[in-house]
Amino acid sequence: MANAIKTQSVPAADRILTILELVAQSKRGLRLAEVAEKARMPRSSAHCLLLTLERRGYLHRNENSGRYMFGLKLFSLAGSAISGLEIRELGAPHLAFLMQQTGLTVHMAILEQHEAVLVSKVDPPGMIRLATWSGKRMDFHCTGLGKAIASFLPEERLDDLILVRGLPRHNENTIVSSRKLKQQLREVRTMGYALDDEEEEIGLRCIGVPIFDNERRVIAAISVSGTVTQIHSDNVHKLAERAKAAAANISVALAASAESRQHVDPA
Repeated sequence: MANAIKTQSVPAADRILTILELVAQSKRGLRLAEVAEKARMPRSSAHCLLLTLERRGYLHRNENSGRYMFGLKLFSLAGSAISGLEIRELGAPHLAFLMQQTGLTVHMAILEQHEAVLVSKVDPPGMIRLATWSGKRMDFHCTGLGKAIASFLPEERLDDLILVRGLPRHNENTIVSSRKLKQQLREVRTMGYALDDEEEEIGLRCIGVPIFDNERRVIAAISVSGTVTQIHSDNVHKLAERAKAAAANISVALAASAESRQHVDPA
């Protein structure tokens, strides 16, 4: 209603969500002083909110470093939300098969707002596991998953991503020029896959492939990830082809599911 009075946000709730978002953006967690500074709130207020989140299990404080990190409660909530995603359920067997084929860690991500968000992960057995998890948010310009999705977005949507999120540098390999990024994304469209060549983290590579719906709109991406000794120039094309086959199978499963729903619930 045009004349309706806009309901104001609750300040305390807004501050708590700000703290959770700040912790999510940090790789090693945040100390009290860092939270207070980044959230622009008094240290005493930050301490009370952090203590509340810790007592409820949403944050955990490392006794040695004093840094606050996510607690198990958040992972439980994230898992509950993510488990309802159809693409995650339909993609599960294909991700497992891709992991078995390649012996590498396999991820699935969707674009939420201005970041790629992991919704599924399959680790190979008996190996050191990558520091990723369902619910992790990643920059779109320096990850295989993010670039695979961004490559097939409308031009205006891509410009909006760059404007709002920016192109933060993770290391010397990260693309921080919008011109160079768009040039690479055009190459991704031609090849059908994106490569993160140590652009987010030194020593790691990732091959990302888009997933499309039945109208050829990009809705997600999957990837195979590993060390630079596991993914290299001799096997990158073969790995990409296997990832593309898995992505195509997931797209087919999504289309079949959509068609099935139409027959059950005709317009």
